[in-house]
Amino acid sequence: MDKNLIITNATLVTPVGRSARRGPEMGCLKTTGHATIVVSDGIITYAGPSEDYTVSDDTAYTRIDAADRVVLPGFVDSHTHLIFGGYRPDEFGWRLNGESYMSIMQRGGGIQSTVNATRSASAEELVEKAQWFIDRMSEMGVTTVEAKSGYGLDTPSELKMLNAIETLATKPGQKLNIVATFLGAHAVPKEYKGRTEEYVDLMIGEMLPAVKGKAEFFDIFTEKNVFEIEDSRRLLKAAKEAGFKLKLHADEIVTLGGAELAAEMGAVSADHLLHVSDDGIQRMAKEGVVATLLPLTAFSLREPYAPARKFIEAGAAVALATDLNPGSCFSGSIPLTIALACIYMGMTIEETITALTLNGAAAVDKSHEIGSIEPGKKGDLVILEFSNYRMLPYYVGMNCVNTTIHEGNIVYSHK
Repeated sequence: MDKNLIITNATLVTPVGRSARRGPEMGCLKTTGHATIVVSDGIITYAGPSEDYTVSDDTAYTRIDAADRVVLPGFVDSHTHLIFGGYRPDEFGWRLNGESYMSIMQRGGGIQSTVNATRSASAEELVEKAQWFIDRMSEMGVTTVEAKSGYGLDTPSELKMLNAIETLATKPGQKLNIVATFLGAHAVPKEYKGRTEEYVDLMIGEMLPAVKGKAEFFDIFTEKNVFEIEDSRRLLKAAKEAGFKLKLHADEIVTLGGAELAAEMGAVSADHLLHVSDDGIQRMAKEGVVATLLPLTAFSLREPYAPARKFIEAGAAVALATDLNPGSCFSGSIPLTIALACIYMGMTIEETITALTLNGAAAVDKSHEIGSIEPGKKGDLVILEFSNYRMLPYYVGMNCVNTTIHEGNIVYSHK
């Protein structure tokens, strides 16, 4: 595919840097009117005022006239459960009628329901289904996505999921980058009910060695009556020793100390954080752990939103992601994520853009190569339909993307 591209007449809007923006820095975007962006062999080689760009031989370049539209970095959806079998619409109805997420899980629904469907699905079925979601993500401007395993909960099924992720990631002409995460510690499977420590032993002794090289990150659902602090610490230490980078589902349902554990273990990110303690916020800020907040999940579960402002005021880095999954949040909507962050979480649109680009990149340890429009980074770009980026939350829950560009290739265009 052609990876050479010149965009002219752009309103360039981007955070700047090769690491997460923290605290007040999140609100600082660089805006350049009448800008030119050049991508050569998939890498940005120029991004700035058109008058400062000297045209050389550009016959090998595809040209786009942005017509004064906003050009942003490609969005990074840094927390998804993209690979799964089956659906759970009945459970959504139960929750609407007042049942809690944890009560459904405790009576055999929830994650275990999807585990059953995923174990039964073929790798080809998982790939085909996930590709459909990837195509929708691309239409909303996503150019990098994190994809977790975690609906297998035994070694063969977890490997099947990670192999499906690898198949998608290496597919010729794929529309986005995919970062793989091993989430074998998503729940205790039914065959180990009441024997959590034995399942932990299985993960350490069998699963971690089996999936090494298949995933970059290790994630765990640190939660009361799932994997509590001591089991989580033991697993995280083993994963770190095996060479995995760390993530945590932390303090989603109750205040358990997951944020504090993420800081202690040097995790790249801690996610959800609806019930994070003030001490956990301070510790994450001090240790540079990215707070990945998932407003679509809070919305779907009718739970209080994570305290974005507290994190920002503490000097932490906040990322936003969709948490696409078949249970607690069956949505991958970037537009609704933006609207909820601005309307209900008190984030400015500038902070929100940073959270979905550079800080999302930092949450998957890729901020040195994606997440901003700067020379040396990958040519992952989004052209909006509008000339003002403030249209993103204002056009509530609606897609503002005109064109998505991945490594210099046009992968989506709204004609």
